[in-house]
Amino acid sequence: MGLKSLLKLSTAAVVSLTLVAGASTSANAVEKLKWKMQSAFGSKLSIIGEVARRYQDIIGDMSGGAMKIKFFEPGSLVPTLQGWDAVKAGSIDAMWGTAGYHAGKFPALSFYTAVPFGPRGGEYLAWMNYGGGDVIYDRLYNENGLQGLHCSLIAPETSGWFRKRYDTIAELKGLKMRFFGLGAVVMTKLGVSTQLLAGADIYPALERGVIDATEFSMPSIDYDLGFYQIAKFNYFPGWHQQASIGELLMNKKGWDGLSKQQQAIIKGGCGDSITWSNTRSEAKQFEAMAKLKAKGVTSVRWPDSELAILSKAWDEVVVEMSASDPLFKEIATSYLAFRAKYKLWGDHGYLK
Repeated sequence: MGLKSLLKLSTAAVVSLTLVAGASTSANAVEKLKWKMQSAFGSKLSIIGEVARRYQDIIGDMSGGAMKIKFFEPGSLVPTLQGWDAVKAGSIDAMWGTAGYHAGKFPALSFYTAVPFGPRGGEYLAWMNYGGGDVIYDRLYNENGLQGLHCSLIAPETSGWFRKRYDTIAELKGLKMRFFGLGAVVMTKLGVSTQLLAGADIYPALERGVIDATEFSMPSIDYDLGFYQIAKFNYFPGWHQQASIGELLMNKKGWDGLSKQQQAIIKGGCGDSITWSNTRSEAKQFEAMAKLKAKGVTSVRWPDSELAILSKAWDEVVVEMSASDPLFKEIATSYLAFRAKYKLWGDHGYLK
């Protein structure tokens, strides 16, 4: 075979390989996407804000830049606590926040953020993913034109910031306190006047005396919000939020219009965000507690006798709300049944 023939064959082979590679690249290319996603938490807020901002980059990296889910700061597009309606209407494509922020629509949705005296993250997600929790969650969201994904997981919170020291839960009666979710129902039952405020609204409310006390999150996050400048007593443990789940809320039609590859990338980004937020939240709290101590904050742990009062009140809330709210009863029944079965493993598999 002559040199010209060899060159012709080589050229043909290169062209053939290029065409095959081009076809393969085209077949595997991620379709373009451009969404607006408002966060309930500011980008500079430790962990829960960081993970939301980071999600934008994760999706971009995983899709090779084809998918852009642009992060917007709280309130920049819609009021923080109106995410449900805004996403449902298509005013924004997605909202990063927490299911408990929709409690004004369905009080039982707080079960999907945190449960008083609830489990650690592993057991919590096990109920949602394998114990029937997500069956109810998906049904409810889909019926309302929405799609939700669990997208972050953080360690226990603290149970409140107070201007003075209290020794008993009874002493809190009459206080005006920012409190979240199902824990707020417990506190209200015990005589505390509770209200839900978005993170950015808490400090000014505390400063002006609109509220007397507050809870929000973990020490690192509460440090960022500056509560220590007003309240010097931080109470533990976070009986109301032993683990907290974050959510990516999307418009159902928007979600259904995505390719399977795009949906897989969005889900994969959430899985990565759960791991990142959980491990980072565990790693950062002792540093934050040390900084708070240096600012004159006293960490106080409620005695077991007081925690027992809170636990009893929570048990009563479950009975009362189950009697008046069929959705609450359905979710509570699923949750409690899974925990009862899980106990066999939990009691044997873990150190006390």
